[in-house]
Amino acid sequence: MGFFTDTSLCIGCKACEVACKEWNDVPVDDVGFRATSYDHTGDLGASTWRHVAFIEQTVPVGQAADTAPDSLVAEAMRQQAEVAGVEPHADAEGLRWLMSSDVCKHCTEAGCLDVCPTGAIFRTEFGTVVVQDDVCNGCGYCVVACPFGVIDRREGEGGAFKCTLCYDRLQDDMQPACAQACPTDSIQFGELDELRERAAGRVEALHERGERTAQLYGEDPGDGVGGFGAFFLLLDDPEVYGLPPDPVDPTRHVKANWLAAGAAAVGLSAGVAISILAGRE
Repeated sequence: MGFFTDTSLCIGCKACEVACKEWNDVPVDDVGFRATSYDHTGDLGASTWRHVAFIEQTVPVGQAADTAPDSLVAEAMRQQAEVAGVEPHADAEGLRWLMSSDVCKHCTEAGCLDVCPTGAIFRTEFGTVVVQDDVCNGCGYCVVACPFGVIDRREGEGGAFKCTLCYDRLQDDMQPACAQACPTDSIQFGELDELRERAAGRVEALHERGERTAQLYGEDPGDGVGGFGAFFLLLDDPEVYGLPPDPVDPTRHVKANWLAAGAAAVGLSAGVAISILAGRE
């Protein structure tokens, strides 16, 4: 089970953020005007398990209107460009908003889970990755093992926190709170194979509408983390959204590195032994 987040349908309402906090009793995070964007919640963190990013991008206004799936959204985007002083018909340059609701990727190969020394992080029967806050000792190993910078320790409590994909709701045959609250179906929940098939069709439809940069991110089980449990449809490259283009589980090469280090140690010891024996002769 997992998420498919279609960012081309996101209108930036942040209902997902509110629903997540409400259901999971996540405390208020550092919110406010950041002088860089209208986004007031900043980034994912220990107290922000869903985060809707607002990315301002200069593109031909006509292109922005074509990509909007909803006529009201298209009109709002056109008006935003005009309010910003952009003349849509003068130089074909304008502004569009890329809204994206980010979340823990629930990696198939989860570095956070692999490095946890207490067993606080486990994989559920739904394939998701969950932190047990009453078992976590706050060591922080998981924080540096996440290639996306998602998991974090909460100031004042010390333990690590992140999205649970509403594990308690799944156990009661309910969909995650964020997916239920999303008014445009930008966040979809279900079987991953079914979601991947739906996402591929969506990309094809966007390409036919002229949105050639539409692409899936994290749908490939052959990627560096074995595929995401929460993947995305993006309207531009991952870097534009602040996402790593080729994430890799940092623990993937640990075994090979230890074997190489062991072989080097054996070789060094053999060299020292040979030198000592040669000296005695």
